[in-house]
Amino acid sequence: MEIFYRSLYKRQNVILDDNEVWDADGTVYREQLEDGYYKVMIINESGKLDINSLSDLSGIILNNLLVNLGIPKENADIIVDSILDWKDEDDLHRLNGAENEYYEALPKPYKAKNGPFDSVEELILVRGITQEILYGTKERRGLVEFLTVHSKTGKINLKYAPKELLMAVPGMTEDNVENIMNERKLKLSGSIGIDHMNLNEMNSFTKRYVGTDESNVFTIDSSGYKNNEKHRYSIRATVAINNSKMYRYLYYKSPVYLQ
Repeated sequence: MEIFYRSLYKRQNVILDDNEVWDADGTVYREQLEDGYYKVMIINESGKLDINSLSDLSGIILNNLLVNLGIPKENADIIVDSILDWKDEDDLHRLNGAENEYYEALPKPYKAKNGPFDSVEELILVRGITQEILYGTKERRGLVEFLTVHSKTGKINLKYAPKELLMAVPGMTEDNVENIMNERKLKLSGSIGIDHMNLNEMNSFTKRYVGTDESNVFTIDSSGYKNNEKHRYSIRATVAINNSKMYRYLYYKSPVYLQ
């Protein structure tokens, strides 16, 4: 219902009496129930990096993200090149990448896909990707939090992108990112007033890969807690909003581990 409401009024600043409009930038909201509580967050998929739109040039964003998350640079180089090789149509591997000869030599051999990713979880098949890198650990967020196959915009939306991803964009300074985060707090319901955000001051690379184009696809993470127990039951769903009344599931996992 929050997503439908946002879609209906997405070009307006909305103020509700005694209610908070939920943002779609990964902000976590908590609501109390009679015998427990739940936490939920919504993120517009345009705030993530679309791996199907990844190129040799934009791959530097993913490389920087991996390094910033604590992955050694040599491992990051292998991962980025291997992702690009996995989805391209040829059998030539990049300097640090992998094609059929690598995957067919594994204990359980398979071929490189040579096509677009159907889901972010498909990355587990790619050279260099481990469970810890993809899903994260207690100390580090996983790539699944920052990547998508549903954005289709080719850019990272400044209104919804997590701080870690914005910091990985070349030319984006800490001041830029802090200004963006502060601007979000001043806007209601993810309003479009952020369009002017320092874009004129950013270099051509940055302006090429960040923007404010929105996707109609949202991921919802929700966790339910019984009484005050730390144990929880979590669900992740990705939905496409087709119009003011229709939606369809693109992904649904229950239960799922959420950090």
